[in-house]
Amino acid sequence: MSEGRTTLERSLQETYAPNSTCFGCGPANPKGLHIKSFPRDDGTVVTEWRPEPHHEAYPGALNGGIIGTLFDCHSNWAAAWHLMRQQGLDRVPATVTADYCVRFLKPTPTDRPIRIVARVVELSDRKAVVESELIAHGETTATFRGTFVAVGPGHPAYHRWG
Repeated sequence: MSEGRTTLERSLQETYAPNSTCFGCGPANPKGLHIKSFPRDDGTVVTEWRPEPHHEAYPGALNGGIIGTLFDCHSNWAAAWHLMRQQGLDRVPATVTADYCVRFLKPTPTDRPIRIVARVVELSDRKAVVESELIAHGETTATFRGTFVAVGPGHPAYHRWG
């Protein structure tokens, strides 16, 4: 788990997509999860998020679909951040999920905040592969690997960050 310094005061979502209505990470979605992703000086991107009872699969355990959404959105932002930095852009490129796999190692408790740490493990001009881990009570309860691609004009998600 990364304990490095945060490189932004506001989250990536608040900085680059304040009007986004994405269910997982959109600051402007009143019913969304409001994931806030922060790049660290060691290259990781981290989020801490507090589950609520309505996010549970059964008492005390976080729903697997919610876990997938947390991983997908947070890791997508890690990909976009790294692509932006690699290309020297002033805005994050619009990125979408090409594929992902989640491995559930044990139930994720919902009695306190969880942390997700994302690391870009492959990077090209338009694509990033991200590996992430979900940590609860100091233990990794799920892992993730996903591929994210930058899209251009004409793609329905091109203006997704507003």
